[in-house]
Amino acid sequence: MKIKHIIFVFMYSIGISTWGQSFDYKTITTVESIVPNGLGRSRMIDPLESRDYKEFTATRSAEDDERNKSDRGEIRIKNFEETKLLNFFNLGGIRFQNIAANDAVITSKLNNLADQGWELAFVNSGVESSNGDEDPNGIFITRYIFKRPVSSSEIRVKTN
Repeated sequence: MKIKHIIFVFMYSIGISTWGQSFDYKTITTVESIVPNGLGRSRMIDPLESRDYKEFTATRSAEDDERNKSDRGEIRIKNFEETKLLNFFNLGGIRFQNIAANDAVITSKLNNLADQGWELAFVNSGVESSNGDEDPNGIFITRYIFKRPVSSSEIRVKTN
């Protein structure tokens, strides 16, 4: 009977610690140019400031359909880490060495964040590609979303 009690208390304490866990999230974005002839710009962006989405959110309804008038200057972040990446294309076409170099740089950043306790939770990517001779522009964008547990002393008070 005593062993069952100890096992129950142990399992209960594990359940409480994992079910009530809070996380911080962090997003890193890579923008890789797919503009021909190497004319584009490719970067990895890591914001060094945070924003509260609530400050820039408006609720619209049938009765109140006024547009969101948030000031873009207040949303904009000027403190961010910008890491140069190489473009996918150069004058000779697709450049596989550049892709390998970007992979190495991005992996280095992912490993650095893992060393800081961040866990890769989600990856989203998208492409806006060239639409022929009249539209030579294109980017490949990837968002890496990380999470890490917040210690009980750091838990933020959630407001509605």
